[in-house]
Amino acid sequence: MKTALIIFTRNPELGKCKTRLAKTLGDQSALDIYKHLLQHTANVSKEVDADRFVFYSEAINKDDIWRVAHFRKKLQKGIDLGERMHNAFDELLSSGYEKVIIIGSDLLDLNATIIENAISELDNHDVVLGPAQDGGYYLLGMKQLHPAIFKNKAWGTETVRQDTILDLKNKNVSLLKLLNDIDTFDDLKHYEALKKFYNH
Repeated sequence: MKTALIIFTRNPELGKCKTRLAKTLGDQSALDIYKHLLQHTANVSKEVDADRFVFYSEAINKDDIWRVAHFRKKLQKGIDLGERMHNAFDELLSSGYEKVIIIGSDLLDLNATIIENAISELDNHDVVLGPAQDGGYYLLGMKQLHPAIFKNKAWGTETVRQDTILDLKNKNVSLLKLLNDIDTFDDLKHYEALKKFYNH
């Protein structure tokens, strides 16, 4: 089945990304860590057998880690995260993709096997969801648009996943394993690979 993998990314600019992390570590360390996470996400995504789309938050960067040999580039459209995701799913499902998966770009624990497993789960499920430890989700996949899950959510809070599952109570949902996404210092301090960015 024709599959699209969406990566939602913030343009990596000083003072504009990982703001909760920046409160503890400062803007430069937060930016360095985010760039490291983006590179990890790019490396993982390249291993997945799907058409890959990077949706930028502010502007499309021509020359960055998302090489055009591997990624197609688009711009997020919408007022909040829900509307932006809805529009991205709608665009790709409408253009002929039978499975569409979206992932975040701030998980060191994410790997290609998890994403490929999510794609496979859509063979027998309506929706696949990757739960994050903070109460949100790091992955969402579907074969047709379910608009309700993108509305009336307190994005960035611990209620997002539970509210999403409630919206899908009549659907066949596959839950992947719980992963940790990196938003605060507590989220990252057990990762050896990130210590070089703040242990100076």
